[in-house]
Amino acid sequence: MVGHRMNIGLDVHAGSVVAAAIDERTGEVLRHRFGHEIPALLDWVGSLDGPAAVTYEAGPTGFALARAFTSAGIDCLVAAPSKLQRPAGDRVKTDARDALHLARLLRLDEIVAVRVPTIEQETARDLVRPRDDVRRELMAARHRLAKLLLRHGIVYDGKEQWTKAHDAWLRRLRFEYPGLKSAFDASYEAVEQMTSRRKSLDRSIEELSETSEYRDLVTRLCCLRGVSTLTGFALAVEIGNWERFTGSTIGAFLGLVPSEYSSGQTRAQGPITKTGNSHARRLLIEAAWHHRREYRASVAMKTRWAAAPAEAVARGHEGNKRLNRKWRQFIARKKRSSVANTAIARELSGWCWSLAVMRS
Repeated sequence: MVGHRMNIGLDVHAGSVVAAAIDERTGEVLRHRFGHEIPALLDWVGSLDGPAAVTYEAGPTGFALARAFTSAGIDCLVAAPSKLQRPAGDRVKTDARDALHLARLLRLDEIVAVRVPTIEQETARDLVRPRDDVRRELMAARHRLAKLLLRHGIVYDGKEQWTKAHDAWLRRLRFEYPGLKSAFDASYEAVEQMTSRRKSLDRSIEELSETSEYRDLVTRLCCLRGVSTLTGFALAVEIGNWERFTGSTIGAFLGLVPSEYSSGQTRAQGPITKTGNSHARRLLIEAAWHHRREYRASVAMKTRWAAAPAEAVARGHEGNKRLNRKWRQFIARKKRSSVANTAIARELSGWCWSLAVMRS
């Protein structure tokens, strides 16, 4: 971004955009306030002298503005909010000051940009994330139903809950009091609705994975244990461009590396940083638990292998063996399960990367 005459910071909201432009030659600061009409903003930036560069913070307004600037031939960076440097003693926050602060950081080339996805990539992400929302809502609905029954001393004595047998048991329940019956019906209906919504989203994701640009990538990722089509597609969508990482840096991007505070001869490490993409991190944590059991290629795994290139199958088989061996080592050392699983997830991210960058 260095070398532009006009460095422009935008504070973008749903109904307004505040702009601050710094003229590199004269030092003059130009300010303007817009409604959220992108053409008017583009016209104003285009009317300024010399080449211009623009930046604004990533947020709920999305990437439509960045795509509009790029289409108009104007350089645009979408800033990562967590990476913006802010003065510690600054206690005054306004839209105009935020826009000027962004313009100054852009002028100094201190903006850490996020990747701007294509419309197709963003719509795929918009399909994956609601599925995660439904998963959490289903879990909460099941919890409410189970605790309602527990408060009245009704306990399921079968092996596993939320199976067909458990559902049949729920349907056979009868209640003496009308209020309890109404509460049970409402809770059970909520579980049924969430289950139906999850199945519908699962079908949509599986259909999209077969026709999208991620098809080959998902096929390769599914060579690893714990990575189904839904998980593989979600990882592909959330991470996007795998080429920007290496096998050792992708774990840091996903927040799976230990935090650290070291000074002089003292080195102290703490919990994982939990930075980066929380959706991808959760998927890897869940997938890592599958590697704890003794490794045997299941029928489902062999079916996924049949659709993948031989090189990807060999890489996946090697990764599955190594991750299971690491789990056994952690168990022998009596490592706490949650800590061990996080370490496995970090290494699993590296194996996913190696499959993602593999040339078909």
